[in-house]
Amino acid sequence: MPKTVTLRLSEDTYGLFRRFAEGDNRPLSNFIETATKRYIEENEFVDEFEMAEIRTNESLNLSIKKGHRDAKLKKGKFVE
Repeated sequence: MPKTVTLRLSEDTYGLFRRFAEGDNRPLSNFIETATKRYIEENEFVDEFEMAEIRTNESLNLSIKKGHRDAKLKKGKFVE
């Protein structure tokens, strides 16, 4: 079920968002939702080129496997 969120925006930010939403011919709420999702996807996930580098990096993969093994055995400690 959709949730309602209230945002407090400065006049400048509101105007900027409104102009972009109108330019895309969409409601302001849809523009904010779409822009936020796009930001998260671009900044939180690895793209195909980065993933290819990760898969071919042997020392990194050995380190990840060792860390996974140690975590399963509850070895080491969590560092914040």
